[in-house]
Amino acid sequence: MKKITRRQALGTAAGALTAVGLTAAVIHASTTSAPAGNDPHAPNASSPEASRPIGTVDEVYQGRRIQITLGAPGEHGGHHLPGLPTVRIDGTELHLMRNADNSWLSVVNHYETFPDPISAARAAVRDLQGAVLAPLDPKGGTA
Repeated sequence: MKKITRRQALGTAAGALTAVGLTAAVIHASTTSAPAGNDPHAPNASSPEASRPIGTVDEVYQGRRIQITLGAPGEHGGHHLPGLPTVRIDGTELHLMRNADNSWLSVVNHYETFPDPISAARAAVRDLQGAVLAPLDPKGGTA
């Protein structure tokens, strides 16, 4: 019988706490948002941003398309918890990890942490310097 390692136990616990924290933040944001029409920076109903779910990003940064959505159960071979972000650069998934201090790092750069997933994705685009992001292998590595 295979024993679970300390790293796996801590990773699972950190992922669960992250999911709980993100869920609480989304619930808090949805209950404390200003009424429609009072925010001059809110997108109007005819804009493309109005049809996107809350918490999604779809932007072009230095000529590369960055897409961030909240993960659904069963994505990525089942290793992401619901509510965790899925980051794609030009359609290829960028694997992000959340640290205990709520900072983020990416598979492209393990030596620098970022305050949020979009900052980590932008840094990955800069670090790639035009190179294509290698796709993730379903078994956990790169293909």
